Amino acid sequence: MPKPWTSKLIIKALGVPKCNGSMDAAVEDLPLEKAMDVAREKASLGHLTGADLKAQTREVIGTCVSMRVKIDGHWANEALEIIAKGEWDERFN
Repeated sequence: MPKPWTSKLIIKALGVPKCNGSMDAAVEDLPLEKAMDVAREKASLGHLTGADLKAQTREVIGTCVSMRVKIDGHWANEALEIIAKGEWDERFN
């Protein structure tokens, strides 16, 4: 896997030393804009395959699923559904 790892960049964006992997104790909440920043950084290194910022951000949010990190107060799976419905499209412009 190419470094820096997406999970490390997410932790850095959250400003925490590490994430708690427990569903019950998960309190980390990443703003969508910070997820987009992580996507931009990884894309600039050629580490993401998404065709545009929206697709690349979805890749980053996919990592948030396994890390139990919320996106704007939504579980990462819910955030992916919101993006798929186009409800946050204006935030990608």
